[in-house]
Amino acid sequence: MIETHNLKERKQYLDKLIGFQDTEPVKVITGIRRCGKSSLLKLMVAHLKKTGIPSEQIIEMNFESHEFRNMTADDVYTYVKERVIPHKRMYLFFDELQRIKAWEDSVNSFRVDFDCDIYVTGSNAYLLSSEYSTYLSGRCVEIRMLPLSFREFLDFYDFELRETKSALGGMRKQVFDKKGEQYELREVFDAYMRFGGMPGIADVGLDQQRAMSLLDGIYSTVVVRDILEREKRRGQKRITDPVLLRKIILFLADNIGSNVSLASIGNTLVHEGLLEDGKRKGSPSVHTVQAYVNALLESYFFYEIKRFDIKGKEYLRTLGKYYIVDIGLRNYLLGFRNRDSGHALENVVYFELLRRGYDIAIGKIDNNEVDFIAATADDKKYIQVTESMQSEDVRRRELEPLQKIRDNYEKMILSLDTGLDSSYDGIRSRNLIDWLLTE
Repeated sequence: MIETHNLKERKQYLDKLIGFQDTEPVKVITGIRRCGKSSLLKLMVAHLKKTGIPSEQIIEMNFESHEFRNMTADDVYTYVKERVIPHKRMYLFFDELQRIKAWEDSVNSFRVDFDCDIYVTGSNAYLLSSEYSTYLSGRCVEIRMLPLSFREFLDFYDFELRETKSALGGMRKQVFDKKGEQYELREVFDAYMRFGGMPGIADVGLDQQRAMSLLDGIYSTVVVRDILEREKRRGQKRITDPVLLRKIILFLADNIGSNVSLASIGNTLVHEGLLEDGKRKGSPSVHTVQAYVNALLESYFFYEIKRFDIKGKEYLRTLGKYYIVDIGLRNYLLGFRNRDSGHALENVVYFELLRRGYDIAIGKIDNNEVDFIAATADDKKYIQVTESMQSEDVRRRELEPLQKIRDNYEKMILSLDTGLDSSYDGIRSRNLIDWLLTE
């Protein structure tokens, strides 16, 4: 059992859960393995106890535990029924419920038979796929959990952000660890870009070898349990080749932020000799690649983003992009290198926008592309991401698509080096790290 006093609070997610407490919908927390879902359940249990709910009204089951992992849906029902206290509201917590076949039968029965508030986690979007959503339609609310934001990263590693006076008279942000050692903010951001935001790394510290072995464990578990094993449990025969799966993962990790089609993945794997033609004649079919990519999206390993034609006001079917859920996982897969840092920064901005509740698309305007259109019900932003705005060529390239957009929504360029100007014709130039640290 995890001790809650050792758990760092993920306030953004805990507040959402508390907001839905004692409401009818089943609370479903989704996200890649080891991003903090189990800890969030523990924090919610601690919150309930703190507000006066007795322990005997709380039932916790973790289906990764040997104690529960071979249960059937009927066994789960029996286990809970035996512990329900008549005429009392029960709080039911089910961790990694997707391991139980026909789990939705049990959950529905609990809703009908008992006075209860239900919380569920799952490391696979299959948990909420169309087959099951009909069962729970309108009766569940999804809380998508992501690895640590940069702000959370500072908190998890016990860094304190302070503003100090700079030599030029302005203010600058500096970071102090708990021993009082001082660091430049950029140094700590570089550590975030190297190690990523998986919460477990905070337990082993910023040590490359230990961090890599932890990421290796996450990678193997996602691939084996959430993709290959799950495919067997579903009785499917589409994803059977672990070698092909790894090659597709490496391809997508290497091409984050690039326009990618399924056909191009298959062709590239053959042309680069990543698939041995001795074993396979020609490239894998588009259907095969699609099945493998879908499995990676379902396990929250990669996220897909569609293109939107700004003038035509419609989504385009061609050439989306993929981003990897954690930049540390990408470094584990591909090794540490400095190339392609622009796309790595895009990756970080994409997930920060998701955390902030935006719907995101790539913008197309004429032959130009806008990195992100970020929209909510009442707001829209156009965002470009680049490493530096110092060079005139880069400035021209980044500004051109934004200058073509004729509406009045905010247009912004995020970079690590903004140059001297804070805006160009109404287009804001902002420091990317400062933006990550603002709410």
